[in-house]
Amino acid sequence: MNTRIRYAGALGAAGALIALTACSSDGGDESAAPADGDWSGETLNVLHYEGEDSAMGIAWDKAIEIFEEETGATVNLETTAFEDLRTSAEQLFDSGDAPDVSEYNKGNATAGQLAAIGVIQNLDDAYEEYGWSEKLSDSVATTAQYNEDGVMGSGSYYGVPNYGEFVFLYYNKDMFEEAGLAEPTTLADVEAAAAAFAEQGVTPFAESAQEYPLGQLWYQLALSKADRDFVDAYQLYTEPVDWTGEQISYATETIADWVESGYLDTAITGMTAEDAGLQFINGETPMFYSGSWWYGRFLSDITGFELGTTNWPDTTLTPGSGGNMWVVPVESQQPELARIFIDVTMRPEVQALLGESGGLPVAANTEDITDEDAQQLIGLFNEVNERDGLAFYPDWPTPDFYGDLNAVLQGLVNGDYNAAEAQAQLEEYYESYVADLR
Repeated sequence: MNTRIRYAGALGAAGALIALTACSSDGGDESAAPADGDWSGETLNVLHYEGEDSAMGIAWDKAIEIFEEETGATVNLETTAFEDLRTSAEQLFDSGDAPDVSEYNKGNATAGQLAAIGVIQNLDDAYEEYGWSEKLSDSVATTAQYNEDGVMGSGSYYGVPNYGEFVFLYYNKDMFEEAGLAEPTTLADVEAAAAAFAEQGVTPFAESAQEYPLGQLWYQLALSKADRDFVDAYQLYTEPVDWTGEQISYATETIADWVESGYLDTAITGMTAEDAGLQFINGETPMFYSGSWWYGRFLSDITGFELGTTNWPDTTLTPGSGGNMWVVPVESQQPELARIFIDVTMRPEVQALLGESGGLPVAANTEDITDEDAQQLIGLFNEVNERDGLAFYPDWPTPDFYGDLNAVLQGLVNGDYNAAEAQAQLEEYYESYVADLR
């Protein structure tokens, strides 16, 4: 029986075009098992940061149940916080306290960085053995492969993404109806709704500048003026990024304008993503621009109003990608069991459960997912897929850009920077790393 604990190791407290593909139901697990099929007495240490009631948490619990039943091994499940693992993973994965398999964030600044310095294991042979590449679309595979410099999109496989994610607008249907407002279908509609709520003394957007939400809103605003060439330049270093160009200037100036107009509260500089999510859940704000990872929780926790969802209007591109990945740390004591466990999480029955629970699976049989709410989320996601709209995330380009972007946007919100100064500071942070890779 698996054990679920909060992670408390020596370092733990430190603080896509994704299609739902039709897969066979055989799972492919038998090839990796030992000849006697029995791992009794062995323990697999699994680390992730998904909530127990989240779609991923529910699916991974099912995977653990299957894994234990079929292998005879015991899973020691450790959970941590996203931020704690982000800051401690480089040391943790290279230590005697390393888990055997862990969820970790994808992208140049995270998984790419660890791949480049040899802290996570190359999984090319596992991909060949289990056929994982056949279950992943090209855009998802982009985030699983890294070259010797840690740049995604080429090189070897260092992780296995097994769910998708993207960012869209959540809104409170009851508040919109009471204000006489329809679902926003244009950016003008979003700004008109924000103005109407601000006039009523209601802050329109739940936000966090201390963590990722405001950075993703800033990036979405830039993407609404961008094309794929901009994304490739920003994320893959194909050419220099114009930090005073239309895309970034529009994003930064709009954030500044929305603060001045009262659409964004200056208190967000000290608010976490959880704080923002709770504001929205509690009906204190009518809009929240954030990721699909909130969807299952909102469905279960929102009881006081009807939830509305829509893709950000007037844009082709939107933040999103394959989800966070399973990686095998260099100091894993059970790398073979880790690979077996990863393969179980890719099985159609586990992937279908993820979809039914509000997640976005990458290897499910579409006919296995019948829940109406799940189909709503998948429908939004397919709109983005059909226009090849997944544009990754704003913090990916450098190992430190997550903190850099948050700090600069906090300064923009509280008045330490004007828009031009904020862009100049971001350019300095970005170029200090990217210039040597371009």
